[in-house]
Amino acid sequence: RFMVQLLKEMEEYAKENNIPIMMDDGLKFIEDYIKKNNVKRILEIGSAIGYSAIRMCLNENICITTIERDEVRYKEAVKNIKKAKLENQITLIYDDALNIDLDEKYDLIFIDAAKGQYIKFFEKFEKNLSEKGAIISDNLKFHGYTEQKERIKSKNLRQLVNKIRKYIEFLKENNTYQTTFYDIGDGIGVTKKRTDDC
Repeated sequence: RFMVQLLKEMEEYAKENNIPIMMDDGLKFIEDYIKKNNVKRILEIGSAIGYSAIRMCLNENICITTIERDEVRYKEAVKNIKKAKLENQITLIYDDALNIDLDEKYDLIFIDAAKGQYIKFFEKFEKNLSEKGAIISDNLKFHGYTEQKERIKSKNLRQLVNKIRKYIEFLKENNTYQTTFYDIGDGIGVTKKRTDDC
């Protein structure tokens, strides 16, 4: 009951402060993926206020390392993770993910940060993916803009959408990995290393 209340408060805070948190059906998809694939170690790029990290930790014996570069969001995430009593499971790092080097291997790498940097995040952290692990990328539809570029009026937004489309192409053309795209939430890609038989 307490956790339901905390998550509700976080959802309201995100709405009031215009902080993007993951859509519910997208998060449910990831929660199911964690259960089905026995995921134990997760790297999350882009903590925001800690909402998705807390959700991913529920009901599971999971360890998450999550990175956030925005100071206000980072502090809010620290507060929320404390409230949720999940400090033993969630490690928060305050930095730009591109400045960080990690040695551990993760069953799941979740990319949900600066949209224009997705290729860089992928290339930097793919070495941290365990053999049967997956990289999950969120926001690939980006509110429908990636499929309907003609709706875009602003130049900045157009550049951002082009970068997301480039990332989708990068995933499709990648010979080392195979990506399945799901029309869930704001568009999700699940990328795994190719095995010899596919």
